[in-house]
Amino acid sequence: MVERYFSKMHEGGLILMTVLLMMGLAIQSASAADIDPFVGDYSGSLDLNNSGAKEKRDMSVQISKDKDGFTVIWESTVHKPNGRIKTKSYSIDFVPTDRAHIFSSAMKTNVFGHAVPLDPMVGDPYVWARITGDTLTVFSLHVDEEGGYELQQYNRTLTEEGLNLDYQSIRNGKILKSISTLLRKN
Repeated sequence: MVERYFSKMHEGGLILMTVLLMMGLAIQSASAADIDPFVGDYSGSLDLNNSGAKEKRDMSVQISKDKDGFTVIWESTVHKPNGRIKTKSYSIDFVPTDRAHIFSSAMKTNVFGHAVPLDPMVGDPYVWARITGDTLTVFSLHVDEEGGYELQQYNRTLTEEGLNLDYQSIRNGKILKSISTLLRKN
């Protein structure tokens, strides 16, 4: 009788474990699938008035899906009036979280071999993404030496032509910079 009890318990445990595993895979697949409409290469440019001087800014973003989540690579090139060119490039991997449509950055590997976000308390940016409807947003939070913050927000909204980029940088509640432009799908 005891053997039969443990046998049924073992059978039930295997069924429960299988159901939970399948649910977990379905949730992860659904979260990763959210990125599908955004996948592609996009580029655009705009003219900015920076302290009275006109600057041209070229921007591009590449969004790709992989087995664990997705990667966003973006570049911004500023053409200064004096002829100088300044380029900044970023590449960040994102993985699904337990919360629907929210993705954690995977910017370094911990001692257990898992990809994890950076630590904002040591000066690194804390980066995450979310998908709300037709908008992919990437947030980057920096904590400065005095405990203040800068939050950068990149909203990339799907359009027929590509993506509308709305960027905003906020430091301690004050808007430092706002940029809006269309990035056309290549």
